[in-house]
Amino acid sequence: MAGAWTNPPLAGFLLPEDEGEHVTTTTPKTARTGLPRGIWVLGFVSMLMDISSEMIHALLPVYLVTVLGASTLTVGFIEGIAEATASITKIFSGALSDWLGKRKLLAALGYGLAALTKPLFPLASSVGWLVAARFIDRVGKGIRGAPRDALIADIAPVGLRGASFGLRQSLDTIGAFVGPLVAVGLMWWTADNFTAVFWVAVLPAFLSFGLIAFAVSEPEPDPSREPAGNPLNLTAMRQLGAVYWRVVAVGIVFTLARFSEAFLILRAQNIGLNAMWIPAVLVLMNITYALSAYPAGVLSDRINRTGLLALGLVCLAGADLALALLPSLAGLALGVVLWGLHMGLTQGLLSALVADTAPPSLRGTAFGYFNLFTGLAMLAASVIAGALWDVYGPASTFLAGLGFALVALLGLLAVGNGLAAKDE
Repeated sequence: MAGAWTNPPLAGFLLPEDEGEHVTTTTPKTARTGLPRGIWVLGFVSMLMDISSEMIHALLPVYLVTVLGASTLTVGFIEGIAEATASITKIFSGALSDWLGKRKLLAALGYGLAALTKPLFPLASSVGWLVAARFIDRVGKGIRGAPRDALIADIAPVGLRGASFGLRQSLDTIGAFVGPLVAVGLMWWTADNFTAVFWVAVLPAFLSFGLIAFAVSEPEPDPSREPAGNPLNLTAMRQLGAVYWRVVAVGIVFTLARFSEAFLILRAQNIGLNAMWIPAVLVLMNITYALSAYPAGVLSDRINRTGLLALGLVCLAGADLALALLPSLAGLALGVVLWGLHMGLTQGLLSALVADTAPPSLRGTAFGYFNLFTGLAMLAASVIAGALWDVYGPASTFLAGLGFALVALLGLLAVGNGLAAKDE
């Protein structure tokens, strides 16, 4: 067993000692005894909130258009504002958690705010009320995101960070496909009663808040840790270190190679999949994602994380190839499964790398910056994908994604080899 731990998970991201001082590559024996209870609880917190949110989000666009008479432009505006709000809020909440030295307080506040907005959806009588509810809900998501991830990094043993982030990602993704399935079942049972489904969605949201408020204990702060001061100034950005910013660069390139999953839905429609079965595309993708994220995290604690990230890019390239060149149900299924596998092999690992490379006193800020920059990259990637789709057709979108994935793979291998050579 000891030999399995001799290759540190950051081998491809290490710099010489003066630049990599924040990275810990040893694995204490206590780290192998299993994941702490708090990691499991935070995973179920994410899962319950995702079930609630996805029950609503799966139906909200249709509800806005068919019941409240909103235009598709209004739907797009609401979603754009909502996601932009979440991305911007994350950087401030992460920095605030470093300044206060308190992660749980802000994470619980974010989950609580999201839970309080859920009754507004069935009570809303106009588009304006729904816009307000969606906006506040995304503010809650922005507030909780970075502090929660920093809290996971604080709780997780050094040698189990990959497993810890992988578990949370798996449980969160279970919520992402259970929510829409529950919504579909309830719509059938209630004869398309949107309001009844929205009321049912309130319950898991408040259960999620109750779990984080009463079942998660925040570790006592390290008395030797220096206060963060102002985490958003240039000095703090430099303190994050070159290795961290290299991880951010890798995350940006990864995200540019991957656009919104909405294009998987559009491809399903494009090849003629019956409208009733189109939601199954995201269900299949998220099942694959959920099943692979935790094993990938566990494996990344034992071998080089860079190798698994490279494998994830290979899966993404394969997904793009299948979706571009195989316009059939079998090609769609293959592409969607490979897409979900790519997500499982990369998303939790990138979070673990942020935790590995950021100073403990600036972890909240580190996750905030990472989420902000990768969110902007996702916006750019989706705009490019949409433009290519409109001008040249769906195959061109996925072939461009294939090109970005291969470029990202070459860049990742070059960076990993270069840093490993410096560290020898």
